[in-house]
Amino acid sequence: MRYTILPARILFALIFILSGFTHFSSQTIAYAASAGVPLASIAVPASGILALAGGLSIALGYHARWGGVALAVFLVPVTLSLHAFWKVSDPMAHQMQFVMFMKNVALLGGALTFAHFGAGPLSLDSRRPVPLLARAQA
Repeated sequence: MRYTILPARILFALIFILSGFTHFSSQTIAYAASAGVPLASIAVPASGILALAGGLSIALGYHARWGGVALAVFLVPVTLSLHAFWKVSDPMAHQMQFVMFMKNVALLGGALTFAHFGAGPLSLDSRRPVPLLARAQA
């Protein structure tokens, strides 16, 4: 079971890495602006940076706890502002936004898990030496 965490980290992070690049496109910025995101031309690329940095951090297992925090900071406002299913009256659109909302809630759970536990074995974090102060406290 020790080796399952590496593919798990990569599979989890893949959605953030791949979608992070789309946050720099004019279409994504326009969609966010139409959904009422304030300062979308700044907020959307900034969220793309958070998604990319957090996804790469977790995939590589490098400062994965901070990567989990970055993804949580990314997911909360995106989920609440862009997948507000409670504001949608069309049944089909309502269902789609509900599914997207719940997907993001599940991803938030994963991000918080990495924020708490870190990357685990087979990561760059596990190869770093433990600082003397941390060894003394253990």
